[in-house]
Amino acid sequence: MIDLRLLREDPDRVRASQRARGEDVALVDALLSADERRRSSGVRFDELRAEQKALGKLIPKATGDEKAELLKKASQLAADVKTADAERDAADTETQELLLRLGNLVHPDVPVGGEEDFVTLETHGTIRDFGAEGFEPKDHLELGQLLGAIDVERGAKVSGSRFYFLTGVGALLELALVNAALAQATAAGFTPMLTPALVRPQAMGGTGFLGQASQDVYHLDSDDLYLVGTSEVALAGYHMDEILDADRLPLRYAGFSPCFRREAGSHGKDTRGIFRVHQFDKVEMFSYVAPEDSQAEHQRLLEWEKQWLTSLELPYRVIDVASGDLGASASRKFDCEAWIPTQGKYRELTSTSDCTEFQSRRLSIRVREDKKVRPLATLNGTLCAVPRTIVAILENHQQADGSVRVPEVLRPYLGGREVLEPVAK
Repeated sequence: MIDLRLLREDPDRVRASQRARGEDVALVDALLSADERRRSSGVRFDELRAEQKALGKLIPKATGDEKAELLKKASQLAADVKTADAERDAADTETQELLLRLGNLVHPDVPVGGEEDFVTLETHGTIRDFGAEGFEPKDHLELGQLLGAIDVERGAKVSGSRFYFLTGVGALLELALVNAALAQATAAGFTPMLTPALVRPQAMGGTGFLGQASQDVYHLDSDDLYLVGTSEVALAGYHMDEILDADRLPLRYAGFSPCFRREAGSHGKDTRGIFRVHQFDKVEMFSYVAPEDSQAEHQRLLEWEKQWLTSLELPYRVIDVASGDLGASASRKFDCEAWIPTQGKYRELTSTSDCTEFQSRRLSIRVREDKKVRPLATLNGTLCAVPRTIVAILENHQQADGSVRVPEVLRPYLGGREVLEPVAK
């Protein structure tokens, strides 16, 4: 959530942020009104309580008609205090509910617009000319079937659409990717973490995934637990309700977990293969830093993502995501999109978001420095979303005979093999 003081001091900035997100600007005025009622009812409650206490001291000393009059007044005051208390609580509840509906403040450098209004910041690698090489590229599913690596038919039989099995070298390729990604993250100073896949509502809501993103979340009603769509949720909740000493920052974690997404609203999109699925594994970077360090940390996370994609020898671009496509928690977000040959376009593989103080305020995570306590900043960055990375590797490193060249960074984790060969049928 944002700082209420900032809302009072600069409501136009918050309105501009809402407008840039394509969200309800009237929410800002409703929140200002509720906050004013909360504050004024709080003042009235305090005044009435003070009067009630003062009156309470006079009653024992009074006699006769004076005492009767004071008792009558005390009775009325008690009713007024109860009413003021209820009004204060109601206004406070309304303020908090409205505040939780408000997205993070959009960074001023973010391009304004919807999904297609991003700005390309840089491009890396060379896109292969398969025509010049003399063959038509196969898509990842055909390659995966030739290699005995992907089985979507049995995935659908067992679990339904958008589920799959990774088999043989497919399973080994996932484990190689995860181990290589964690090795890079550990070398960069991240603490590797295996995180829970089920979390409480406080953690899911605190990270901002129960607002506009709630349609993509799986909920277990009988347990009131949520399946995470990213280990970001568990890593953000790890220090929930804690005060961290400033000398511990930055804290950097690399979480590995299964991830679950309904993919609501994606009917008809990416139905072939494993690019858009309901369950996948992912290595996620997560940082806790002082608020003034968040932009520099955001750039560091982006550099680690670029290092990873470069090590996989993939052509990719970096985009500055537009305001309407940020998600509630992000103030700014960079995506790294790899080239997918058979689609003829770049597709998102990694993403990194600066959430500033938005999540820490909701999760009550603070930092202590010079005897002062204040919210800190949180950031997240996908290092390896496994299925999409497999898609990019298979398609970009395929050879004319249906085999796939293994990037050097993965070879130590695949027993030294340099090529994935088609299996005999």
